Amino acid sequence: MKRREVIKQMFVMAGGILIASSCDFSGKKASITLHNVDFSADDEVLLGRLVDVIIPEDDSPGGKCLNLHLFVMKMLDDCASPEQQEAFTVGLKKCHRADKGDDAELLNYLKGLSDEDQFATILKARTLQGYLNSEYVMTNKLIYELVPGRYDGAVKINA
Repeated sequence: MKRREVIKQMFVMAGGILIASSCDFSGKKASITLHNVDFSADDEVLLGRLVDVIIPEDDSPGGKCLNLHLFVMKMLDDCASPEQQEAFTVGLKKCHRADKGDDAELLNYLKGLSDEDQFATILKARTLQGYLNSEYVMTNKLIYELVPGRYDGAVKINA
């Protein structure tokens, strides 16, 4: 065996070990990359159901279709304080325990939370913020007028 081939194979093997160790094959993580909050795939599914309960689908798309659960997760990761992130994850764990798979019970659970509950407050506020800033609302529900608006030179003034 030649020494150059052995050294070459050792470098290839070392590179493979480095690449394999940095990969996560668990498949239980959320679908988006988060830096401060750790959500599992189950958490993401539950959040999708929660935003769909808050904004249900009727003639307009629901919260899940608009990916509001991803918006809530990203806003919580980027904009919330560590105390709020902790309170939200604790509230989400409680919601996991109370969840029995029925959306009506999930809605009753949300209604039963107090007004001071940070989980419900953050979830509702971020869901509403995401809905109002979604592409669907901005393009289909809001009427856009260029600034400064229309000019109406013939306005009757009652004096």
